[in-house]
Amino acid sequence: MGDIEKKKQLFKSLSKSHNSPKKVQKLLRTFLYNKETDGETACSASVALRNELAHCLEGSAIAAAILEHHGHPPLILCLDSIDFLNHVVFVYKTKTGWGAVGKSRCPGLHGRAPKFRSIRDLALSYYEPFVDETGEMIGYILLNLDESGTDWRHSEKNLWKLEQFVVNANYTKINPSKKRFEKLKERYLIKGHIKRGKHWW
Repeated sequence: MGDIEKKKQLFKSLSKSHNSPKKVQKLLRTFLYNKETDGETACSASVALRNELAHCLEGSAIAAAILEHHGHPPLILCLDSIDFLNHVVFVYKTKTGWGAVGKSRCPGLHGRAPKFRSIRDLALSYYEPFVDETGEMIGYILLNLDESGTDWRHSEKNLWKLEQFVVNANYTKINPSKKRFEKLKERYLIKGHIKRGKHWW
């Protein structure tokens, strides 16, 4: 069996024990967050899984590689930030609505239960926990990893083309209230990150 086939079989096997988005979210929570201390990375799902180390884009790729075995297309929701520190989550749709699976160092930027009626509603659920010293969500876009022109599942090389696919996308802008932002930033500076929210995983 070749290397690629072994990688495919690993994700297929994982999909049997992690047969729902919520179970995949629990798996990602067991991985260390990739702080890129040895330099920036853009790892494929296979490499990130092997290292048990992932930042948001890498975590989304892992989720997509597992959950595509359950009929979920490899869709990611990309959130644009005013400080250029964007966030990415894997998204899926069920009969009850849109949900997400994510990896982050911030508690409010992980996944969401499938309770959102639209991608916009799902994206906006990340606005409040996104706010910190420099960050504010200013846009969003839904992308398909298969349209990135990369082997996001199995490549052994850093996928800079995938990173640019996300960064250079044509984001839908949002226009949040300046008053709301200032209030949330003040709250963050006093209390830190919001720990809990409706439908957060």
